[in-house]
Amino acid sequence: MDRIQAMQIFTRVAETRSFVRAAETLSLPSSTVTSAIKGLENHLQVRLLNRTTRRVSLTPEGEEYLAHCREILSLIEHSESSLKESVRRPQGRLRIDMPSGIAHFIVMPHLKDFYRRYPDIYLMIGVSDRQVDLIQEGVDCVIRTGELLDSTLVARPLGRFRWVTCASPDYLQQYGVPHSPECLTEHRAVHYFSGQARRTRELRFIDDSGPLSVSVGGQAAANETGLYIKMCLAGFGLAQLAENVVAEHLQQGTLVEVLAGWQPAPVPVTLLYPHQRFLSPAVRAFADWIAALFQQAGGEEANAPD
Repeated sequence: MDRIQAMQIFTRVAETRSFVRAAETLSLPSSTVTSAIKGLENHLQVRLLNRTTRRVSLTPEGEEYLAHCREILSLIEHSESSLKESVRRPQGRLRIDMPSGIAHFIVMPHLKDFYRRYPDIYLMIGVSDRQVDLIQEGVDCVIRTGELLDSTLVARPLGRFRWVTCASPDYLQQYGVPHSPECLTEHRAVHYFSGQARRTRELRFIDDSGPLSVSVGGQAAANETGLYIKMCLAGFGLAQLAENVVAEHLQQGTLVEVLAGWQPAPVPVTLLYPHQRFLSPAVRAFADWIAALFQQAGGEEANAPD
């Protein structure tokens, strides 16, 4: 039995609480995962996992062994990477997830620069505006916007998005330019919805008196940034977006900022990844690159955590 592989398999089963999910994320047959766990338990002469038809859970001995496995695997990875060229030339597969607006309008225009620096990293870019479970889905790191709800991950601040309220010239010609939030009763908006946002019909602002939410009518809603922008460009209504994401449209005049005196509150942008004693060279390379990219775009500089 390959003891190191067995530890890796056991760790993934323990983290995902599923033999099937562990097999999927490790790209192994389910039979291999099952055999490895049985072999490990026979070798150790102790039960590590409780199995039922619905769930997998750790025994007290399994909890203790999991902590040792994580430490051992982390040390092995660090020892190997410190002796390989990958420290100087990061390589390997890196799976990341980010909101579609950041992927299309911030990362994609600079992606060739990333590959000029790190030609041996194979990026798997997941694009969605939903929350991602890094462990369950085998994701190395994610970019998230908004206030963080999960404190179990390492968080590296990338900056803050300045948000703007905007509309197409055709829409403004038909409905007029709103000069205050009170005017919005005569307007309509493209609404945005997600798993966390329930008040989809509201536009949000902030001024000297504090935050303000205004309910605005509309004909449609979207849960993907690219579609949300296209609907705004097509004249379906007002939209609130990160200035970085629509900067080109604002410069070209295909979108026009309105209500500049009542801007929405800035939104923090954060890179998240699981706790590891030693961060892989590929994750560190991407983290440093994306942090510099946001800084160049007007974000706040942030120190990289160890």
